[in-house]
Amino acid sequence: MSARSVATASAQDAYWYKDAVIYQLHVKSFFDGNDDGIGDFAGLIAKLDYIKDLGVNTIWLLPFYPSPRKDDGYDIAAYEGVHEDYGSMEDARRFIDEAHARGLRVITELVINHTSDQHPWFQRARSAPPGSPEREFYVWSDTDVKYTDTRIIFLDTEKSNWAWDPVANAYYWHRFYSHQPDLNFDNPAVLTAVLSVMRYWLEAGVDGLRLDAVPYLIEREGTNNENLPETHAILKKIRAELDAHYSDRLLLAEANQWPEDVQHYFGDGDECHMAFHFPLMPRMYMAVAQEDRFPITDILRQTPDIPANCQWAIFLRNHDELTLEMVTDRERDYLWDTYAADRRARLNLGIRRRLAPLVQRDRRRVELLNSLLLSMPGTPVIYYGDEIGMGDNIHLGDRDGVRTPMQWSVDRNGGFSRADPASMVLPPIMDPLYGFQ
Repeated sequence: MSARSVATASAQDAYWYKDAVIYQLHVKSFFDGNDDGIGDFAGLIAKLDYIKDLGVNTIWLLPFYPSPRKDDGYDIAAYEGVHEDYGSMEDARRFIDEAHARGLRVITELVINHTSDQHPWFQRARSAPPGSPEREFYVWSDTDVKYTDTRIIFLDTEKSNWAWDPVANAYYWHRFYSHQPDLNFDNPAVLTAVLSVMRYWLEAGVDGLRLDAVPYLIEREGTNNENLPETHAILKKIRAELDAHYSDRLLLAEANQWPEDVQHYFGDGDECHMAFHFPLMPRMYMAVAQEDRFPITDILRQTPDIPANCQWAIFLRNHDELTLEMVTDRERDYLWDTYAADRRARLNLGIRRRLAPLVQRDRRRVELLNSLLLSMPGTPVIYYGDEIGMGDNIHLGDRDGVRTPMQWSVDRNGGFSRADPASMVLPPIMDPLYGFQ
């Protein structure tokens, strides 16, 4: 191959994410390799050929790091490691190697907005004196009336964005659950630590990092503390570090905002390579219910152009509730009435249901929605189990109802594990419509 051909192939490979089909899964819920009732990397490796045969070419893993799992792993207690239930760091590296051997790329999570309150950083911070380098890793206050213009995201469980810590004798800031204190990016040492974590996983071989909750990195009085200019300065530094040392790697922004706000997370092609298009997703469901293309064409008209080296990520469902934050109040009521008549399916400002139950097992509507997904401008993301029409369990707490074990067969526990059903990480779906029996 000529030098010019090599250069062309390399340039094309740098944009691999534009032609990707992403399969999102949770290690703990995919396949149990050691029969303890919990999915693990050994089980995931055993099912890589299944994933490959689906026709996808990228795997996105939900958090698998050491964690109390109060928020299903998004409450990270150690960034550099693997939760003991899922295996070891050696197992994770072997998974990455096995995926690459099959032509599959790997995306994992870089949760940089917050940590678990069990993280050593927070334990040091709460015991350190005010103003010390250790304390300044998080956002503290003597009062809980600062930043009053900031909305509460988890309306069903949280009453404030501040929580009192009796050890520190102060309030700490949290945009999500009270056990997830927000990191303080006004402290340069925090970004230094985050970059070290990023390098750790890139050196381990991951191809991309999903940046969780990026609109909320910075706090400023008198603002809603979302999409602030200082946040974009941080993202540019993260991107510059990535580009300086790693080629063909990806940053994917989770920014549940309107398209005109999300466009800034691409920067001038120097922030994130990709970002989720959250407002498009509920409008696909609205269009199908109304038998009218307008909800889709209307939001696409509102979607600005983005840099040529960037791409939208689009999806029908994921591990969270079907978010209705980016719709009007009237549209939200319509979608709730249409797709979540049972109020137990409603959570915060969304719907905690999988794809098949949302459309009442109507295969034609499942196929239509997937046709829309694969036709929209962007990279499609498929949630594990949706390819087989898996059901959910709205009786489970929080969002666990859409994170139940993958159903592989009619065997015990749906073929997910041979463990005693009582020891399962979550109960498999067993109802008459969607059960594995």
